[in-house]
Amino acid sequence: MHVQEWLETVPAVAVYALVGLVIGLESLGIPLPGEIILVSSALLASQHGDIDPVVLGACATAGAIIGDSIGYAIGRKGGRPLLAWLGAKFPRHFSEGHVAAAERSFTKWGMWAVFFGRFVALLRIFAGPLAGVLRMPYWKFLIANVLGGIVWAGGTTAVIYYVGIVAESWLKRFSWLGLVLAVLIGVTSMLVLKRKAKKAVPEPAVAAD
Repeated sequence: MHVQEWLETVPAVAVYALVGLVIGLESLGIPLPGEIILVSSALLASQHGDIDPVVLGACATAGAIIGDSIGYAIGRKGGRPLLAWLGAKFPRHFSEGHVAAAERSFTKWGMWAVFFGRFVALLRIFAGPLAGVLRMPYWKFLIANVLGGIVWAGGTTAVIYYVGIVAESWLKRFSWLGLVLAVLIGVTSMLVLKRKAKKAVPEPAVAAD
């Protein structure tokens, strides 16, 4: 079943909890489709009045910040043996090449790697645990974690929600043309953010390959 179709079958409070939980676990270091769940939920909120986009964005932000903080604590305590264990459990995401590429990004960019890492799928999983392993000062991590969580989770929710509102309104007035334009606006906005993030973090996935 499509993610959005499944979300339509559960109550609003369950959607809030699911978004916060999935994003929190992803930020903690477990490979989960947090961005897909968030985008689907925000689009659903634009179509159904039962889901409050402000509450949705707050839950997503809280999940991102809390998950990253727990990941930082686990990484700081577990150290490099933790990365080796994760590599054995999730070789596709925590291979030696991916870890080395992410570590180079952190070494070069520091707290900015945590901030912009929110917009890069691979670094979104790595950010918390790797910052702990590398012993980044917690106050630096916390600032980047909070700001990144707000901009990514809150920004994604707002952009997708308003794209959904505009798409529905334009669809009534201009048929499929309105929907196409609205989707293009949303996609362009997300691509611009991701491009800026990848410029700030020097292509970890490419380096890993």
